[in-house]
Amino acid sequence: MLQTFYRLLIELTNGRWTSSILKRFARARVSRFVVPSFAKIYHLNQEEMEKSLTEFPTLHDLFIRTLRKDAREIDKNHDSVVSPVDAVIEDIGPIRETSEIIVKEKTYSIEEMLGNRELLTKYLNGTYMILYLSPSHYHRIHSPVDGIVTKQWTLGKKSYPVNKWGLKYGVRTLSKNYRVMTEVQTEYGHVAIVKVGAMFVNSIETTHKGTELEKGREMAYFSFGSTVVLLFEKDIFQLDATINTPKEIKVGEKIGILKK
Repeated sequence: MLQTFYRLLIELTNGRWTSSILKRFARARVSRFVVPSFAKIYHLNQEEMEKSLTEFPTLHDLFIRTLRKDAREIDKNHDSVVSPVDAVIEDIGPIRETSEIIVKEKTYSIEEMLGNRELLTKYLNGTYMILYLSPSHYHRIHSPVDGIVTKQWTLGKKSYPVNKWGLKYGVRTLSKNYRVMTEVQTEYGHVAIVKVGAMFVNSIETTHKGTELEKGREMAYFSFGSTVVLLFEKDIFQLDATINTPKEIKVGEKIGILKK
């Protein structure tokens, strides 16, 4: 019963008023009473949390929890690309010359997702990767590469579910939802990190300062479960041979390498 309730509230709600109500509830002190049951239903790993459940004053604070410093090991190889999030890798594939990608049998436009034709051309014939975060996942986002932020921008207003059902049956969720894009210049080429909201307007908070990103360092967080889309410029990314979709992955684990 509780699991159904949480799923309806956290994963499926997208109306303006219902989302507003849930947002207020999650940030209200009274929501602390559901923290233990939420942690139990979603099997949260309490041993890796920086705080105990009793220290979270609201449900929102539990969502954006931090982990112990030794909870995630970051791959240190110079050319490696690491997972920016704890998530399920749902899909990986080529970005077509037409700027299209195919996800769950649906066609999405990278041009529409980025909203910037000038930046689009470098990603044509490149590679995309989609990482889905459920409500059970750690919601902090870390940089997958070392590099310099050359541009960061925001698009979209309303956010619909981006779980596997939302991707399959929703209306262009990856390219229409509220999203924050960060383009990074590495020594190998460009990588775009697209953070896609799942519900609530402005549910993505940027935490990194300045323009320099260090692989494995925190750069943002989601207030609720959502999706990260990685876009790699043509010919610079090679997927790790051990990865098949769907695949559970954690922050810092190697997902591939960058090459010249």
